[in-house]
Amino acid sequence: MTVDLRTRYMGLDLANPVVAAASTLSSRIDNLKRLQDAGAAAVVFQSLFEEQIEHEEIQIHRVLEHGAESFAEATTYLPDLEEYNVGPDAYLRHLEASKRELEIPIMGSLNGVSTGGWVRYARLIQEAGADALELNIYYIAADPEETGEQVERRYLDLVRAVREAVTIPLAVKIGPFFSSIPNMAKRLVEAGADGLVLFNRFLQPDIDLDSLEPLPTLRLSTSDELRLPLRWIGILYGRIRASLAATTGCHTAEDALKLILAGADVTMMASALFRHGPEHVRTVVEGIAAWLEEREYHSVRQAKGSLAQINVPDPAAYARANYMEMLARFTSPYDWRAAPSEPRA
Repeated sequence: MTVDLRTRYMGLDLANPVVAAASTLSSRIDNLKRLQDAGAAAVVFQSLFEEQIEHEEIQIHRVLEHGAESFAEATTYLPDLEEYNVGPDAYLRHLEASKRELEIPIMGSLNGVSTGGWVRYARLIQEAGADALELNIYYIAADPEETGEQVERRYLDLVRAVREAVTIPLAVKIGPFFSSIPNMAKRLVEAGADGLVLFNRFLQPDIDLDSLEPLPTLRLSTSDELRLPLRWIGILYGRIRASLAATTGCHTAEDALKLILAGADVTMMASALFRHGPEHVRTVVEGIAAWLEEREYHSVRQAKGSLAQINVPDPAAYARANYMEMLARFTSPYDWRAAPSEPRA
């Protein structure tokens, strides 16, 4: 039996559910070709950051306002972006060149929190040939005066603005820090999202005890981080009218299969590709096919969502019952229930 691995993501027909997530691997065409040859169904380009767009606009203004010192504060406000390997214009040229070289779909990516130059660059990414656009909203709500409603409005306004600017499929990559993820997911779709990517992996700072300064850190994900997107994809499947992509924690065929069974249309990976190289995609795709064939599934579509909350006998397993059951069952050598009985006097 030959298993049909095809899936559909935001209207795009893909050969299988394994997609290379946004990362610097996409900055070179040779890496993109390796990903394609290994079986990646699509690639999300590394993000074009809002700060890069702002930096370019400030540079333009500096030329126009030469000698006026109008933007002197920008030299300290913005980080030094001269060493970024892909500025806005170079990003678009690279996207155009990659589209000429590759056969698989390429999705652009914008990372930021405000409209600004986003709308303009959303259009330019579409004109450069992107098959879809991923809006990566990376916002830390650190202002105690800003309400949850204001934070959510920021997201929704941004999605509406970009949706009005482009006609290609639009995915929105969000974090898990909303008081009601299902409600926010529904509103994002109503604002124009064709797909949701769960979840953005917010990088956490450390503290350097020698310099006594906050220390930016980046650690690759592990399969242990799979459970968060797994739960929410399982809950959202069948309840919102949008494609679902899983990211963070997908490293193996087993990880991808769990996410597919929960309801993911595609599974995205980056950390695993940094660890094992682009050819790791082939191992994952072959592992998915072997598992499905062994259990007599005819296709990915048949398996997708079969263990989502709406399809399992015990829907509470995705909610509080799971939490309560695990805590009740867990024991350790230091638990009084595991200790030998004390002799009575």
